[in-house]
Amino acid sequence: MTAVADRSLGPELARTETIGADTDVLVIGLTSSEDGPAIVPEDLFGDVLTADVRAELLDQLGAVGAKGKAEELTRIPAPPGLDGVTSVLAVGLGSADKLDAEQIRRSAGVAARSLSGTELVATTLSGLDIGAAAEGFYLGAYSFTPFRSDKSAPKPDERPVARVELLVPEPGFGEEALFRAQLTAEAVATARDFVNTPPSHLFPAEFAARAEELAEAAGLTVEVLDEKALEAGGYGGVLGVGKGSSRPPRLIRITYAGGPKKVALVGKGITFDTGGISIKPAQNMENMTSDMAGAAAVIAATLLAARLSLPITVTATVPMAENMPSATAQRPGDVLTQYGGTTVEVLNTDAEGRLILADAIVRASEDEPEYLIDVATLTGAQMVALGTRTPGVMGTDEFRDRVARISREVGENGWAMPLPAELRGDLNSKIADLANVAPHRWGGMLSAGLFLKEFVPEDVQWAHLDVAGPAYNTGGPFGYIGKGGTGVPVRTLIAVLQDIAAE
Repeated sequence: MTAVADRSLGPELARTETIGADTDVLVIGLTSSEDGPAIVPEDLFGDVLTADVRAELLDQLGAVGAKGKAEELTRIPAPPGLDGVTSVLAVGLGSADKLDAEQIRRSAGVAARSLSGTELVATTLSGLDIGAAAEGFYLGAYSFTPFRSDKSAPKPDERPVARVELLVPEPGFGEEALFRAQLTAEAVATARDFVNTPPSHLFPAEFAARAEELAEAAGLTVEVLDEKALEAGGYGGVLGVGKGSSRPPRLIRITYAGGPKKVALVGKGITFDTGGISIKPAQNMENMTSDMAGAAAVIAATLLAARLSLPITVTATVPMAENMPSATAQRPGDVLTQYGGTTVEVLNTDAEGRLILADAIVRASEDEPEYLIDVATLTGAQMVALGTRTPGVMGTDEFRDRVARISREVGENGWAMPLPAELRGDLNSKIADLANVAPHRWGGMLSAGLFLKEFVPEDVQWAHLDVAGPAYNTGGPFGYIGKGGTGVPVRTLIAVLQDIAAE
């Protein structure tokens, strides 16, 4: 087993009050206005960016057409007065009156992605928001290369930036913010690593083993149920989905006991999804390596809660299975018995995520949590309704709205969605308690949420995040997001946990 923790996931981040003599690039922020671009922050780092240096930089940047538009990049030779600096990279922040932490994060990510082969970068963006700048640089510089041989390994000038020095105006400035930002970015990168690992190397048993290793290294309590324990416990959903694969399912529980208030996290861990007997089209099926992104996110968030010493108890309950077609696979028309006794008629074996989540939700609810959040790449309907960058958030009204608001505040864009009562009847089965899909294509994301609602106790504050699109980027890089696993919604989860801890 190769643990994901063995690899450096991002650049080294450090605070500094001066620019080192061996700085390759100084990154500065530019805002746009009718009067032309302006270097920000205006009132900090006067010993680095003196009035003369600022004026010279603006003259040179203006000469080459820099406008300060959001995420615009302009690189020029360092002017006199910036001793030890080879070049200056100006990154656009857009209009000054609209500048927020997310734009700083995105611009820092764009800058980091452009600085391949750079050993040492210093940046003034930290003077605006050191936490956002740190997260953006770290996540923008993330790369995933464990499966590249010497034939295609990145050359030195193609490797991500190695070290970022965040300029600060005085000793101790932003120390706590940088600490939290780095731990958060590392957690997002850990989730990305899980998602980006191919299914040939991350099947249920291996996924559980890697998660267990990370959790035990953090001093957390871990329980792993193999296929025999799942059968003995009556986990019919996990077993039904996993029985078509030669690589049997698992369920892992990781507990961080930080305080009396209990929060349950549940994540969908389908390590690969062919659709089973209801097989998917071959085109783009390789992207189903991401169908365990919900599991990766809740594992990473639980580990992060421990690293941040949040005064709450967080338990991640993560079912893991591989959905394959074979002579032993479940069939459309089969009936399975979920953990807890509810029977489900399986009308479509490609609606498998809700089956394993239902088992996990019932088990997680036995701990009597006050809050329960489940995360899943659950439906293609999420992308039809909201696109590829906006998670759908469903659940109990107040908590749903709270989670969606926090998700938008941290830049992960969650959007509250309803669970219409009129759709519930479409999940009735002629022969079992429930059917796993409705007999039509309307409101598919909402129907999946209604299915999960059947397994959540009425007295639990619940939120369901459908991240089918946002968890995996199949297009070009943008902001601090590269191709592949994005780590969404780790930052939402930790922000919600922090909000609960602060109650």
